[in-house]
Amino acid sequence: MKVIIIDDEPLARSIIKEYLQFHSELELVAECSDGFEGVKSIQQLQPDLIFLDIQMPKINGFEMLELIEEPPAVIFTTAFDEYAIKAFESHAIDYLLKPFSRDRFDKAIAKWRQMSKTVSSKEQLTTLLESVSNGPSEQQRVVVKLAGKIRIIPIEEIHYLEAADDYVKIHTKEGSFLKNKTMGHFENILNKGLFVRTHRSFMVNITQITRIDPYEKDNHLAILKSGSRVPVSKSGYAKLKSVLGL
Repeated sequence: MKVIIIDDEPLARSIIKEYLQFHSELELVAECSDGFEGVKSIQQLQPDLIFLDIQMPKINGFEMLELIEEPPAVIFTTAFDEYAIKAFESHAIDYLLKPFSRDRFDKAIAKWRQMSKTVSSKEQLTTLLESVSNGPSEQQRVVVKLAGKIRIIPIEEIHYLEAADDYVKIHTKEGSFLKNKTMGHFENILNKGLFVRTHRSFMVNITQITRIDPYEKDNHLAILKSGSRVPVSKSGYAKLKSVLGL
């Protein structure tokens, strides 16, 4: 069984390596010091299990997992993080709270073996990631992958969002990016004083609006600084007026 360790702390990686020596059936195939390396290694090596730190530079562990189409099984490693730990426990996903003993490590391996017989790791992770997507970092930025490259988009750089089948298209001055989320997700996490759901399929950053023009019956169009035209429904117009103080 192939294993990858993804953690920015060399000491943490060395402890996991030491404990893995007592599990001869597990083969360590890669060590990664950040989420960017983690995505590449998982795609190339297709591990059965990863040990994943949550708080890492560049992108955190949750954001990294969202970029992987077929994620492997995960045992999370973390310093105390009350928000994350509540999520793990509610979804019966195991985690190792640093510093952890070899006995605790062995129990996590045993739990992983048992759960892998009954529940797919993808199902577990999907529900977990949905529950943690309202976390503090997820409200400040969006992490996307385009042509194999990872991009971090600060929330304030988003001009508007557009529903696109099972995805949301994120429009910025540098182009558009797809994220496998729903409009409802973004409506929940984004600052309601900055982003307004103007239409069933659109949400706009109000700082980008230059004017609002009438358009067909009770509808309007929000004209943005970029020249983009965002539909505004009757109910969306009422929301816009409220946020803009009109």
